[in-house]
Amino acid sequence: MPSIHAQRPAEKASLDQWYVIDALTDIPAAPRANRLLGRDLQVERDAAGTVIVREKLADGSLGDTLPTRERYGYVWTTLGTPERELFDIPEADEADRNQVVCGAVAVKASGLRIVENFLDMAHFPFVHTDILGAEPNTEVRHYTTEIRRDVDEVWATNCEFFQPQAALSASGGIMTQYMYRVAAPFQVLLYKTCPVAANRWDVICLFVQPLDHDRCRAHPVMFIIDEGNSLTSMIHFQQLIFLQDRIILENQRPRLLPLEPRAEIPTRADISSVAYRRWLKEKGVTFGTAEKAA
Repeated sequence: MPSIHAQRPAEKASLDQWYVIDALTDIPAAPRANRLLGRDLQVERDAAGTVIVREKLADGSLGDTLPTRERYGYVWTTLGTPERELFDIPEADEADRNQVVCGAVAVKASGLRIVENFLDMAHFPFVHTDILGAEPNTEVRHYTTEIRRDVDEVWATNCEFFQPQAALSASGGIMTQYMYRVAAPFQVLLYKTCPVAANRWDVICLFVQPLDHDRCRAHPVMFIIDEGNSLTSMIHFQQLIFLQDRIILENQRPRLLPLEPRAEIPTRADISSVAYRRWLKEKGVTFGTAEKAA
């Protein structure tokens, strides 16, 4: 069923971004329906194996072939004209890392709500109990947030939180160091302490595909150092974490993200969320928000 917000079209700021639409391993040869920013797509591979993405128009015909990129285990496309190429993740090219594509998860929530939840550490002890947090260690310590104008990204650094099991490779509770990076409005990365490799980060990415204002698919992928666990067990661990989040996200109200500062009262732990919302507003992003495009 179409979203109740589907009639409000995506604005230019959201159209001019790169989005994941599927894992490379999930693209069939036969045409298959997909969706992005309230528009229907058709995705297939041609005889040479090249991924072809086209918009399905209202009259049932197909539009021109859309630009695509194949990076980080996924197919990316855009409905607009991005000002820059797809952001770089240097760790994805390191030979000793596992690339763990964790499968797409459908969520009845704004894609921006999902990014904001990913930035939130305060929920760890209560939603991911005995994994990413546990009482009495509930305090979010002071951390630093900035909008890096030279790369047009939001970063949160000097984050730390005690975690009973920071990763599947962890053998016990550790004080985990974090850095968050919002590389695009619907794309967020987490750099965190690697339990088995000193002075290196595990990298966990969440690539959000907004289907409509209040529906999306989340595509988690990890670039991690772990020689002791199977690929299947690593996928299951990350899926458990995200499915715990989905319960909260789908019950959050309002479902669309408010950008008006007085709409929701932030706490000290929410400074990354405050910066993220301010950045979205500066960029003119309204898809998935309670705001209307100017």
